[in-house]
Amino acid sequence: MTKTVHIIGAGLSGLVAATELLKKGYHVTLIDKEPRQAIGGQAYWSFGGLFLVNSKVQRRYGVKDSYELALNDWLGSAQFDRLDGEDYWAEQWAKAYVKFATYEKEDYLNRMGVKLTPILGWAERGGASASGHGNSVPRFHITWGTGPGLVEPFSNYVLQQEQEGRVTFLPRHQVTSIDIEDNQVRHISGNILEDSDVERGTPSSRQVIDTFSYDVEHLVITSGGIGANIELIKKYWPKRLGQAPEHMIQGVPDSTDGRLIGISENAGVNIVNKDRMWHYTEGVKNHSPIWTQHGIRIIPGPSSMWFDAEGHRMSAPDYPGFDTLHTLETIMKTGYDYSWFILTEDIIKKEFVLSGSEQNPDLTNKDIQLLIKERLSKQATSPVNAFMEKGEDFVVADDLGTLVKKMNELVDDDLLKYEDIKAEIKSRDLQITNSFSKDPQVAFIHNARQFLGDKIVRTAKPKPFLSNQSGKLIAVKLNIISRKTLGGIQTDLDGRAINQQREPIQGLYAAGEASGFGGGGLHGYRALEGTFLGGCIFSGIRAAEGIDKHNL
Repeated sequence: MTKTVHIIGAGLSGLVAATELLKKGYHVTLIDKEPRQAIGGQAYWSFGGLFLVNSKVQRRYGVKDSYELALNDWLGSAQFDRLDGEDYWAEQWAKAYVKFATYEKEDYLNRMGVKLTPILGWAERGGASASGHGNSVPRFHITWGTGPGLVEPFSNYVLQQEQEGRVTFLPRHQVTSIDIEDNQVRHISGNILEDSDVERGTPSSRQVIDTFSYDVEHLVITSGGIGANIELIKKYWPKRLGQAPEHMIQGVPDSTDGRLIGISENAGVNIVNKDRMWHYTEGVKNHSPIWTQHGIRIIPGPSSMWFDAEGHRMSAPDYPGFDTLHTLETIMKTGYDYSWFILTEDIIKKEFVLSGSEQNPDLTNKDIQLLIKERLSKQATSPVNAFMEKGEDFVVADDLGTLVKKMNELVDDDLLKYEDIKAEIKSRDLQITNSFSKDPQVAFIHNARQFLGDKIVRTAKPKPFLSNQSGKLIAVKLNIISRKTLGGIQTDLDGRAINQQREPIQGLYAAGEASGFGGGGLHGYRALEGTFLGGCIFSGIRAAEGIDKHNL
């Protein structure tokens, strides 16, 4: 008799788990509170970034990478320090994931029909030491088709299996209770919500029209994190990052509310590393919002000058694209919840990339002609130009005095002093004459241009800001933007959820962001980027394998 596995959450990790279980002959019941058209969850909206080690793309660029180097970077970033408890499984997951990213992930993606672009990015560069945080080499690969290109091979497979009667897909089903008896998951129940035809990403109705109840033998929780639940983010905000921001913009759809994590904890599941989270410091308000407080993250190259709210220039490692959480800590300890980029037209044309599938239509739509036009042109991409014209956080001026005046007007304050900012920029400009410098940021820029990928499409040739060589001056007000949960449901290497007595719960599994992408927090304190989507894939595979292994 075919056994049924219930999966809560139709995002990437849920779809991967479903795909692998279907391949093994299981029937899958896929449950999600959102409408059918929202299948794919957050991953659909992503840039499609993937962390790979010693990949074909890396080798083409002459990048020498290895499992040993990647693991050293990972552990230096994670800084696991709760190994007797919360990090017990997380560290094991981290080592297993880096092995997957080195030896298996690329082949797996290829078998699923996922293609990669030839673009190779260098995210989270670190900037402190070889043993500390950051990627020693570029590892950020971009999916051809961005988030949709990664999601669709899995969603198409699952929906095809639905047509063949092997999948029961239940959208608009909101789980409100998980029952565990004698350390065995037994039952789930919840609300059936009214149908909704809202566009993907738009908040859907929570009007209840009925209830449901199912007995379950195997249950996988893949319901996502807390990125849209600002109240929970502030509740668990760690003191080490300073005060919680008074105002944040939202980097994920409203459905990412973290409710199932709390429901799981109330049922006896062990939730760990609640204070570990990943929020970006380069958020701008979307001029055409889809969800509440919709923000877009700038993925910056290394050349913009970064100033805090009072006009003090940031110092190492708080440079664009180097150390997200250190920069977040620095900003929050200023007493303000925003900061500024100052840059030039030359820099924005070459270095500004906006995260998200909808902000990269050339890659998302697999349009080669548009890709060539957008990425190899001497102009900024169309989405970036749209933000310069319509985005409320962007300021453009012909001279620095006017720029600083407009920056102060934007925040309705007089915090920024023209002479102070001019002195910082002038000092930086004096360092540009040579190909070496005492200024760490300028030295980093020269180092970045040693990598061909950065030199061609990602890092502008250093030029003085205060000259006629680089075009208009631009300032961008940067908001804190919510994004990822790094902690979550603790799981063993088979994806089994751990109870509060540190024992596996029979029949209960978790994957994706709900499990901290595996083990309750395989990233530790910091992420290396491109690791979230890959974590969804890896943990989804592991949960499916775990169910099959323990279904004896």
